Amino acid sequence: MMWEGRYDRLFIGGRWVPAHGEHLRIVSPFTEEVVAEVPSASSSDIDRAVAAARDAFDNGPWPRMPLEARMAVLRELRRLLAERQEPIAQLITDEMGCPITQSRAIQAANPVRVIDACLDLALDYPFRSIRTAETGSALVTREPVGVVAAVVPWNVPMSISVQKVVPAVLAGCTVVLKPAPQTALDAYLLGELIERAGFPEGVVNIVPAERESSEHLVAHQGVDKVSFTGSTAAGRRIAALCGHDLRRVTLELGGKSAALVLDDADLDRTVEAMRLGAFRNNGQVCTLKTRVLVSEARQAELVERLRSLIDSMPVGSPYDEATQIGPLVSHRQRETVEHYVATGLKEGATLVTGGGRPEGLDRGWFVEPTLFTGVRPDMTIAQEEIFGPVLAVMTYRDEAEAVEIANNSPYGLSGAVFTSDPRRGLELASRIRTGVVELNGHPVGLKAPFGGFKASGIGREYGPEGLDVYTELKSIGLPPDMATSFA
Repeated sequence: MMWEGRYDRLFIGGRWVPAHGEHLRIVSPFTEEVVAEVPSASSSDIDRAVAAARDAFDNGPWPRMPLEARMAVLRELRRLLAERQEPIAQLITDEMGCPITQSRAIQAANPVRVIDACLDLALDYPFRSIRTAETGSALVTREPVGVVAAVVPWNVPMSISVQKVVPAVLAGCTVVLKPAPQTALDAYLLGELIERAGFPEGVVNIVPAERESSEHLVAHQGVDKVSFTGSTAAGRRIAALCGHDLRRVTLELGGKSAALVLDDADLDRTVEAMRLGAFRNNGQVCTLKTRVLVSEARQAELVERLRSLIDSMPVGSPYDEATQIGPLVSHRQRETVEHYVATGLKEGATLVTGGGRPEGLDRGWFVEPTLFTGVRPDMTIAQEEIFGPVLAVMTYRDEAEAVEIANNSPYGLSGAVFTSDPRRGLELASRIRTGVVELNGHPVGLKAPFGGFKASGIGREYGPEGLDVYTELKSIGLPPDMATSFA
């Protein structure tokens, strides 16, 4: 590792304190060797972290500081993150096997971009506004929701930590950050930078934990809001725990996104967009376009191009800058992906390429990037999130059927339309039941709301909507003369 920081304690109340639980082993997906051990927070450790966040919110300066003062601390955090791009990238590749070029371009760079976007939005955010009607006038305020439990996954750990912590603290909340057991090291680096940036004690607390302690956190009576990114199964459990106490919750969950390839699409550009759109981070991203829908007339042409794309993507050491597909995060994840490949074959899909373990890589949790055709909408590999480099090609007779197939999913996170007629693509995008649709692979950016329909989640992140979820609305009735003076 390029970063040799402190990861033998927990970050609670602005201090690195001893833990009372067991330890988590962080294992390299490439070498299968232990990279480091970190504490696994016990329920009592969670209690301490929530108490620190609660005290910082109820009695500390942070929620009562002017917005500009909070923004100044976040600018310093942004500066510190920008200075440490290479150690962050190396650390995440150590933890979860993301190819180093993608760790640099996405895993390490995105947190800086997220802070920039949040700071820009804060300048015009309506923390206070006047609303007047014949029946009365009100000062409408958006106040911080309180103590936030931020539970992040292992696939894009630093970026998702920042996309939860930054809008929460910008709104005036305090946070207990719970990183995934597989990728806790980058959260420790983030903790060091938070300490240096000048956050008051208890504003951000960091507690890696296993499931039992994680459930204790999201059900804790001292927590006002939970923000979770992860699997739909875990999201349902968290929703149930939060629902018991009517605790506010944001859930960004799984996806099974479809790319609709229309007959007039430029196939070369379409397929190149799939390099990152379907396979980045070794296929371990919830928004990846893992279903490709193409007309029967153009299927053979598209499949041949997709085969060539996969053949052009080197599989190997995630530290090699030529590598485009690295190992999966864990032995368990590889077993899951291999099970789905076997299920696809059993249910009658046709394997075009991949499906096994790459030759010459006897160590590391690798699977070959895999392409299936002959996939029916009701097949398991068309309905369930695989979270690996597996692409399913499906055919449609007309555009109406293409939309029907795209919407035939329990998920509704993302999607894409590829066409030479953007207006036609926009019309089709409006019929796809997902929170995000990309035209010809163009991203929506970090100021647009991100989240899912159906089983892909509740609520939105990014944009002003991503700040809304960390606030509560209050309406204060005003005398007419006061309303006029405020206006």
